Amino acid sequence: MAVQTVATPSDSTVDLGPAAALSCRECGHRVPLGPVFACEECFGPLEIAYDFSAYDTEELRRRIEAGPASIWRYAPLLPVPADVAEKPNLNPGWTKLVKADNLARELGVTGGLYVKDDSGNPTHSFKDRVVAQALEAARAFGFTTLSCSSTGNLAGAVGAAAARAGFRSCVFIPHDLEQGKIVMAAVYGGELVGIEGNYDDVNRFCSELIGDPAGEGWGFVNVNLRPYYAEGSKTLAYEICEQLGWRLPDQIVIPIASGSQLTKIDKGLQELIKLGLVEDRPYKIFGAQAEGCSPVSTAFKAGHDVVRPQKPDTIAKSLAIGNPADGPYVLDVARRTGGAVEDVTDPEIVDAIRLLARTEGIFAETAGGVTVGVTRKLLQAGVLDPAKTTVVLNTGDGLKTLDAVAGTGLTATIRPTLDSFREAGLA
Repeated sequence: MAVQTVATPSDSTVDLGPAAALSCRECGHRVPLGPVFACEECFGPLEIAYDFSAYDTEELRRRIEAGPASIWRYAPLLPVPADVAEKPNLNPGWTKLVKADNLARELGVTGGLYVKDDSGNPTHSFKDRVVAQALEAARAFGFTTLSCSSTGNLAGAVGAAAARAGFRSCVFIPHDLEQGKIVMAAVYGGELVGIEGNYDDVNRFCSELIGDPAGEGWGFVNVNLRPYYAEGSKTLAYEICEQLGWRLPDQIVIPIASGSQLTKIDKGLQELIKLGLVEDRPYKIFGAQAEGCSPVSTAFKAGHDVVRPQKPDTIAKSLAIGNPADGPYVLDVARRTGGAVEDVTDPEIVDAIRLLARTEGIFAETAGGVTVGVTRKLLQAGVLDPAKTTVVLNTGDGLKTLDAVAGTGLTATIRPTLDSFREAGLA
């Protein structure tokens, strides 16, 4: 994989708040902030390194609590300028943490069960968080076009954020995505391009475009802006802990696509501990995949450190990444925290979507069905502790994946009479 070498502003002209440098996750080599994603020394992934040394814990807590009801309340912990909330942005985040008592009773959880429902974001998925981060980096580095490779939700988030901020957008998706996601990505007026192939084919094409003159001035949120983009997932960790009263959950169940969300939630929890904003105590992280695209789950169960790519075949298309970039790091997090990675079948996903809707009034997309289904499976296997505080992520709105529950419909059709109502057994 080639390291991108485009002309960018010098490090001294880039204002990304507490972000100090890019650091290689493998070898620790540091480079100045810029639109690069791979280490020039070992080709490992780059991530943001921060300088939080000047922060006082209680002053930081007060500053956060007085901040806006969006991810920008955590601006002091993110690679963004201090005035980020004043710029044209979708301002995602601060979504509901729903205490799911009905679902808890159904599953036998006694220690407190919560659903972090990110369907309440502007384009109804957690992708608004990561795109908001990438957008600020694109501004800082002078890009004019916002782009991405996407399994659906990201395409809509990029289109909406670009429209709001006055950027051109051009996004690339597998040609056979759910129609609802195609419409939602296209409605914002940007260019939407279908690629014949799966997500991994789309991602390879985007990597080639970055190195071509045709891609000059393009910020690919999940490729050359990936180190900044990925930091948006940390805000889920921050919100969960703040909404629990500045307390770590005991157990978190997180869906796996690329794996970045899971690893960055862990990073966010570790930062809160180091900053003294939460008490340092054990927590477990569990990853959830669909059986039809379960390379990380397969590796975890086999005790392997290498994640072998798979060809996706599942209704959970938002998780259908057969070669997940952060797969090995997901394994590290699950094993270090004492968690696990599990998968569920497509019928189990559909059943879990209906279960969450029936018990809590939350209509999840297929990825949410995966997390709820895996939660139930892990509880039945005795892997999740029912007496512990557990948080399950729902990352998108079920209206985007209506095909998954297409068999759901009318209970009965009756004449407009009481006799017909009674005859249908509805009285």
